[in-house]
Amino acid sequence: MIERTYTVVGMACGHCADLVSEELEGVDGVLSVSVEVELDRVTVSSEREPGFAEVRAAVEEAGYELAGPLDAPGFGRPGHPDTGATGTSND
Repeated sequence: MIERTYTVVGMACGHCADLVSEELEGVDGVLSVSVEVELDRVTVSSEREPGFAEVRAAVEEAGYELAGPLDAPGFGRPGHPDTGATGTSND
């Protein structure tokens, strides 16, 4: 089983958590979803690594913004395969 934690922007209540959970549970291979509204975190447990685009589409369908996985080394850095970012880093 694979577990990945993401930052989701815009959630404010239990209803928000329910919407995000429902959409993410529809992603192929997802076994469970845990939402921590107060921390803007969503943890997805799955049989296989879901693609970032799949997770983003589900979160956006629920009406929120996916900021990225918290536990993916290099996420958001230029050249990371899930962000589509290109270029080089100056740090």
